[in-house]
Amino acid sequence: MDKKIKIGLIGLGTVGSGVFKTLKDFENVEVVKIAVKNINKPRNIEGLDNSILTDNPYDVVNDPEIDIVTELVGGLEPAFDLIKTAIENGKHIVTANKELLAKRGKELFDIAEKNNKVVLYEAAVAGGIPLIMPIKTILTGNKINKIEAIVNGTTNYILTKMDVDGASYEDVLKEAQELGYAEADPTGDVEGFDAAYKIATLATITFKKRIKIENIYREGITKIRSQDMQSANDLGYKIKLIASGKIDENGNADVRVHPMLVSKNTTLAHINYVTNAVHLSGHPVGSITLSGPGAGEFPTASSVVGDILSICAELGKSDYILPMMRCHCEEDANMIDISQTENKYYISITARNNKGVIGKIGTICAENNISLASIVQKHISDDNTAEITVITEIASEASMQNAINLIKQDGNKINSLIRVQV
Repeated sequence: MDKKIKIGLIGLGTVGSGVFKTLKDFENVEVVKIAVKNINKPRNIEGLDNSILTDNPYDVVNDPEIDIVTELVGGLEPAFDLIKTAIENGKHIVTANKELLAKRGKELFDIAEKNNKVVLYEAAVAGGIPLIMPIKTILTGNKINKIEAIVNGTTNYILTKMDVDGASYEDVLKEAQELGYAEADPTGDVEGFDAAYKIATLATITFKKRIKIENIYREGITKIRSQDMQSANDLGYKIKLIASGKIDENGNADVRVHPMLVSKNTTLAHINYVTNAVHLSGHPVGSITLSGPGAGEFPTASSVVGDILSICAELGKSDYILPMMRCHCEEDANMIDISQTENKYYISITARNNKGVIGKIGTICAENNISLASIVQKHISDDNTAEITVITEIASEASMQNAINLIKQDGNKINSLIRVQV
């Protein structure tokens, strides 16, 4: 198109500022209106004309001049209604709103399809890492059946610091908050909600079946101890918060978020601090890993601007915009409950240092069809208790939970139960 494409932004925070600064370098686009919470807030953004600011986001979505609306405020409302209104007003959408996509994405995609518009969301899964576009284009000829990903920089920073410094979760969390890597209320990150939203979207487009957020098993990092980090290292592993997904030939999907012992021989074990990474396995590509910055002003802006320019490149070419980028996941996946899965496990047990205690733990496991790969006793305390570390072979979740209950009934304390990468 010869004319400049008009862009409206909703949100001028960290990412919104990065988007505005980046778009200035392109001659074919113009940001004509930006919705902010406070018009009078001082902003040191070169080239920003305050006359385009508004404190009413509906001024953006209702502006007949605007071709593309970019939503960068997050949350469910008013984001859903704003995007819906914008689509119905004939505008394409770019968003980084992972919660909205996970919870109400299908509604938005249906509205977009009805109005012949697109909703692009490259920035909603892994910040600056290009994922959505490659999966929907270059990798579209592949049958991807497994995902393992680190998609939350806050938790990865905390776990890395616990590993490197030998510090407690509580101490590292406080440090992360002081550095701005963790929110004052870190629940969304440390309890795995953020990662769950992201894997819901990623697994949906990868498996080509809709993954419902309410069916994703979720477990955070708040119970991870510095002792677990050391034990994992001794055993040849690192502990990471992994968002994973598997789908079998019958369309049964196992999608979850939880801490995992990851082999030091894998790439994911060496993804540290705020870096993100996504590992995909399938046919014919085999296995690939994409890694990079998962958040931040310019990394996230990179993905947002990429989506904006993708739409700009298609405007005026045909009546049907970006067919490859539309959502075609009409069928819900049959989700496997965590209780029906099979896993390897790491277990840390505090037990009385009595004769036969290891044998008894082994017997309980054997009676529940659980084979042990290793069992180690160490750290005998003044109160005559010892920490016992167990790594199992593959066992059913139901059997493992039953064994854990029996071990506790025998007077032992379960410090940690963490699944191990298979």
